Amino acid sequence: MTLLLALELGDADEETARAAEAAGFALVTLGDSPGGPGIEAGVRAAHLARRTSRIGLAPTLHVTTTEPFHLATQLASLDHASLGRAAWVVGADNTPAALATVGGVPLSDDELRREIADVITVARQLWDSWEDDAVIREVATGRFLDADRVHHVNFTGARFTVTGPLITPRPPQGHPVVLGADTLGVTELLDIALIAATDLDELVERTARARAHGVPLVFADLDFAVFESWRDRLDGVVDGVRLNAAGPTTQPPPGGSTLREALGLPRPANQFAGAR
Repeated sequence: MTLLLALELGDADEETARAAEAAGFALVTLGDSPGGPGIEAGVRAAHLARRTSRIGLAPTLHVTTTEPFHLATQLASLDHASLGRAAWVVGADNTPAALATVGGVPLSDDELRREIADVITVARQLWDSWEDDAVIREVATGRFLDADRVHHVNFTGARFTVTGPLITPRPPQGHPVVLGADTLGVTELLDIALIAATDLDELVERTARARAHGVPLVFADLDFAVFESWRDRLDGVVDGVRLNAAGPTTQPPPGGSTLREALGLPRPANQFAGAR
């Protein structure tokens, strides 16, 4: 089995992203810190959307400091701009400095876990709030969309409510790919669990636990040197590896016209279709 590869760009530039694309990486992730220096990860991903052609783009957006509706809209827009290559690394910075940027205070562990789950859940509902065939563009009648195929989500979470619908049509992938650390406590809501383990036995154990929670894919989160030493033993353990620095590795690029196709993930069915 050929391992899927991802690269954490941090503040790296367009040249690094294009080099990763040429080397056969499936996606790049873009780190971010609320209130930190530099350009926000979602904006950087949008910049790369038209400067790359195949590689997936996964900005880190923090559920603790980003309004859920705006978060879902930003990711849907990125998926449209990149023609189906958007993903989301679920961030959950809960430090006093991060929360101070939005006038908040840190959450308890239980509150944080609920907030993460609520934001992922409502984002998926908002991406489904437009059915795939909602945009009809009927010249004869002057109708751009079929209003019966656009839905309110009416979501009530622990700390917010969202009525919806989204202000953009459904993303090309249905849902952008959702990645997050297995330590967030919401593994069952992810498409890819990221596991940063200190030894191979720990990686095997945590991977088995993540798969038991139903996550479709598991990526190890490794330094390049560790990846090189473990490479031959990762086959059959994880589906891919996210590297925090590039190294001299290339492989055939994964196929498919969208990131979901490249990763072998199905396009989600719309949960509101047929509800009218």
